Amino acid sequence: MEDTVAILVGAGRGERLGAGVPKAFVPVCGAPMLAHAARAFAAAPSVAGLIAVVPEERRGEAQALLAGSGKLRGVANGGARRQDSVQAGLALLADGFDGVVLVHDAARPLVEVALVEAVAAAARRTGAAVPVLALAETVKRVEKGRARETVDRRGLATAQTPQGFRYEVLRRAYDRAFADGVEVTDEAVAVERLGEPVEAVPGSPRNRKITGPDDLSWAEWMLGGARAAYRVGTGFDLHRLVEGRPLMLGGVKVDHDRGLEGHSDGDCVVHAVCDALLGACGAGDMGRYFPSSDPRWRGAPSLGFLQQVVEIVAGRGYDVGNVDVTVVAEQPRLAPYTEAMRESLGRGLGRSADAVSVKVKSSDGLGAIGAAEGIAAHVSVLLRERRP
Repeated sequence: MEDTVAILVGAGRGERLGAGVPKAFVPVCGAPMLAHAARAFAAAPSVAGLIAVVPEERRGEAQALLAGSGKLRGVANGGARRQDSVQAGLALLADGFDGVVLVHDAARPLVEVALVEAVAAAARRTGAAVPVLALAETVKRVEKGRARETVDRRGLATAQTPQGFRYEVLRRAYDRAFADGVEVTDEAVAVERLGEPVEAVPGSPRNRKITGPDDLSWAEWMLGGARAAYRVGTGFDLHRLVEGRPLMLGGVKVDHDRGLEGHSDGDCVVHAVCDALLGACGAGDMGRYFPSSDPRWRGAPSLGFLQQVVEIVAGRGYDVGNVDVTVVAEQPRLAPYTEAMRESLGRGLGRSADAVSVKVKSSDGLGAIGAAEGIAAHVSVLLRERRP
């Protein structure tokens, strides 16, 4: 296999991040972006060498960060423009090099080995390759603050890195760009100017460029740093069955001669879900928000409580992952109602029924529930931290 070398371009100052250090050295989960980006290339079987291009005052730090990869071939001083930095990286290649060059933004720290290998293979095959993502949103042409036209997004895509090239193709493209005094925004532009084909390789949504604080928060979230990405909560509620009340469970009216006692509609399933959600995000319990001493909640439908609790959860930065409910009842028979409960709870949670499980158990005649005096609900929930 031909020699393949990756040039990690990390000379940007990163003013938009406001971190006070060059972008490639901004930490994500405790390690500089440059180190994260380098891992994929160090692990890629086809990549034989790494070259980093960084601000001059950071060369020693880059050397130390990448020395352990076993593939480092050198660290170059970055230039004022991207093409100046790539040119400096190319200058470190040995005389007679005729393999493949991969050029990657150090500010894309979540690049995957599979993408590195796909681009390298395409570059060996056709001479030039760029990973792209098709546009998912409607595209508008905006002039003077007004949307003037909707642009057909078919055939449009955004470019990522690493971009891969046979060395002689990239060398010719850069020589032409410098000779013509043209500034290119990426290497594929320089090759396109030669009229050479550039193969489009499917990119990865994970391979996002870190530009501003929101991007940095997203990268932290993806790598599971800072705060825990998931929270778990449990809930329990038990109500007595009494005459003269409808039986509500999971927001569904169940046909029975008795209902659950309570200040609201007595829906122990919804109450247990609410307590589990509040507990998972550290927001207390239902009594804190819907006290039985408050006449506003007399006879209130419990699904209304659930909707308010979901808003509290969202306000604390979490989304509902899934909810697992176990209803313990001797009577009535609840199996025919479980699907309706799942759908009802899903609507209350703002999720599909697939995010909700409802199981029914009996207590085999033991205790008050076994004597059909009441119904209980046990609930577990998973919350996930909202992706920035």
